[in-house]
Amino acid sequence: MTTSGIDIEFIKKQLKDKLNHSYIKQIIGNPTIDEDKLMFISTLINRQSTLSFIEKTQFIITTMLVQIALDTHEHVPVAFHHDMNQEEKEANQLRVLAGDFYSGQYYYLLAQIDQFDFIQTLSIAIKEINENKMNLYYLDDNLLEKSVSIIKKIDTLLLSYVAKYFNDSSLNDLANEWLLIKRLIHERNMFNNNEHSVFISKFVDSNPSFLHQLKLLIEEKILTLKQQLSVDFRDNLHDKEIVTYIDKQINSKLLNYKTSIVEEG
Repeated sequence: MTTSGIDIEFIKKQLKDKLNHSYIKQIIGNPTIDEDKLMFISTLINRQSTLSFIEKTQFIITTMLVQIALDTHEHVPVAFHHDMNQEEKEANQLRVLAGDFYSGQYYYLLAQIDQFDFIQTLSIAIKEINENKMNLYYLDDNLLEKSVSIIKKIDTLLLSYVAKYFNDSSLNDLANEWLLIKRLIHERNMFNNNEHSVFISKFVDSNPSFLHQLKLLIEEKILTLKQQLSVDFRDNLHDKEIVTYIDKQINSKLLNYKTSIVEEG
């Protein structure tokens, strides 16, 4: 798959090479590369005609290293539970170090191409994302709409800041809506697997109708985005590849989502 210039598989291979660390891999496994965020970031940066192939590659890889570092840190609990065994504590401590290791990689790469202003952009995004994570943690229970708004920011702020840096916000609406849908489905799956994220913990005990509300919200968001894909986005985006990609992703997620609903019912 390409994004009108740079092959996604090429970028993924470059990322895996940068992320390869035998000890980290042994304890917490391979880091997850969010392919949807990679697709959005690659599409955005590939549109920048003033950048060379090497510069585009560096910008994509460094942005994704930041995203992977943020995702790795997100798997670390805000506080260690008293019933957590020593092995779990050490794994979580290593996740913190792994996230810092991935972050260090992007500083090094950007410094090599003298992109210190982009480092500042990413640093501001990281700061705001972490602030939103803490806002979610301390938010009062039962504020579902506010919680959804915060997790949307957590998942989309990095792309928004990169888009602002390149003065190209044309992908923002599509990315914001799809990444939120994807996150809500993920949270719902975690709930069904008895895994409690910070978001789920806000409602699992205090709101008996939480699962039903989440189901309705996902269905509403999917319906709205599919309508937008068929009209607004498809007409306004000059790069049709990303629209086609997200359309396929929606259909795939929707199929799996409906299957899980039937299994529950």
